[in-house]
Amino acid sequence: MDDKNLPALSVVIVAPKLFERIRKTLRALKAQTIKDRLEIVVVVPSADSIGLDESELAGFFGYQVVEVGPIHSVDRAAARSVKHATATVVAIIEDHAYPNPEWAEAIVSAHRNSWAAVGPSVENANPATMLSWINLLMAYGKWGGATAGMVVDDLPNHNVSYKRAVLMEFGDEIENMVGRAGSLHRSLRAKGHKFFMEPAAEIYHLNPSRLSSTITLRFQAGRMFGATRARNERWSPLRRVLYIGALPLIPAMHLPRILREVRARGRQRELLPRVLPALLFGLALEAIGEVVGYAFGVGGAARFLETFELDRLDHLTAGERQQAQV
Repeated sequence: MDDKNLPALSVVIVAPKLFERIRKTLRALKAQTIKDRLEIVVVVPSADSIGLDESELAGFFGYQVVEVGPIHSVDRAAARSVKHATATVVAIIEDHAYPNPEWAEAIVSAHRNSWAAVGPSVENANPATMLSWINLLMAYGKWGGATAGMVVDDLPNHNVSYKRAVLMEFGDEIENMVGRAGSLHRSLRAKGHKFFMEPAAEIYHLNPSRLSSTITLRFQAGRMFGATRARNERWSPLRRVLYIGALPLIPAMHLPRILREVRARGRQRELLPRVLPALLFGLALEAIGEVVGYAFGVGGAARFLETFELDRLDHLTAGERQQAQV
C-alpha cells in the first residue's frame, strides 16, 4: 500500500443508468483527504449510454471506465469489475452512499493490518423522514455509533472495502458471491479471515423513504433472510415448521437489538418517539417475509432486491428526490 506508483485505494462505483446518478458520490470522493491516491473505477453499460462526464473524474490518482453491457444487478457488475482495480485494497461504493472526507484515509490505515475486509460507520443521509430511519436501522443499525474500531463478526453487504488479493482467490465465482444473496462474507469467515469496523470511516447512506418501497423492501428482505438461513443451515421440514409457528415472537426478538443500536448512536430521545410505531410495522413486515422464506424459499426476492438497487431515487419521497440530486 506504500508503493507510490500505485493508488492506495481503488473505489468501484456502478452507474447502471445515468452518470448524473453518481455525481454526488464522486464529489464526496473528490473531497477525500487522500483523493490524489485514489483510483476510481466507474462501471457502466457503455460510456455513451450514460452521458459520461470525464471532468468529474479529474484530480484523482487515476480512473478507469469499465463497460460491461446491460446492468441488471449492481452487485454483480461491481464484482465483475474488481479485477480491473490496481490498488491492493478495493472499496465497492453505492451510488447513494457519500463518504466523509476522512473515509479513504481511515480505510487505507485500517487495511495495514491483516483484516480481509474493513467496513465503515453507516449514518443517515436523509434523516428528515421517519421511513428512512427505520430502513437504516433495520439494514445498517449495528454498523453505527461506535467510538472505537473493533473486530466484528460480519459487515454490511454494501459499501465495504476488501484486500483485492482475497477477492481474487474466488476467481470468476466472485460475481455470484456478493450482495444480499451471496456467500462472500460467510466464505471469508470459513477461510479464517477477520473483519474490522472503522468508525472514522463514515458513510452517509441514502435510505428509502416512500411507504410503498418500504413495505415491499422489508417483506422481500425478510424473505431473502429466511430462505437463505434455512438453505445454508440445511433446516429440516420440522425446524421450518417450528420457526414458522414462532412468527409472533420474531419482531420481539429483533426490537431490543435495534433499541440498543439507537442508544449507541445517542439518538434515542430524538428518534424513538418518532420512529417506534413505524419500526414495529417494519419488523412485522420483515418477520412475515422471513416465515414465507422458511416455508416457500426465496421466490422472487433475490431478483427484486437486485433491481431495487438500480435507482435509489425511485424509492424516495418527492422532496428527498430533489435534494438527493443537488
